[in-house]
Amino acid sequence: MKTTNLFLLFGLFLGLLTLASCQKYFACNEENISSVGSDDSHNKGMNCMQCHVSTGEGEGCFNVAGTVYQSDLQNTVSSGKVELYTGPNGSGTLKYTIDIDSKGNFYTTDNVAYTGLYPKVTGPSGASIAMGSPLGTGACNACHGVSTGKIGID
Repeated sequence: MKTTNLFLLFGLFLGLLTLASCQKYFACNEENISSVGSDDSHNKGMNCMQCHVSTGEGEGCFNVAGTVYQSDLQNTVSSGKVELYTGPNGSGTLKYTIDIDSKGNFYTTDNVAYTGLYPKVTGPSGASIAMGSPLGTGACNACHGVSTGKIGID
């Protein structure tokens, strides 16, 4: 009887250990999408994909994410949107729209096929800027603010 209880406890321990190790796997199935007015985001200007990936600590696995600043490049915008088009400089077909939250961040766990798409950023004033070259990654802050300028608009 004691041996049976010991095996039962050991089996329960292994089951809990397995569940804990799969916790991040299930987190990649978690929806986490920015919205206008939301203030749940953090770490402005950082590469969101350092944490919001299958091996990271962030909630959900982001496909596209970044930060938008005001034209002074010091303060972030408080709303707006990022649109992904099939053509350069906001031309072609609009494929995706991602809202910018109140902290200037935009992010989505949606399955966005961003490769070859061109982003256009529209700030709260309605002014917009667009890229003339296609995206190679959805981690916008991996380049902007590091090897290229921050995204700035009013």
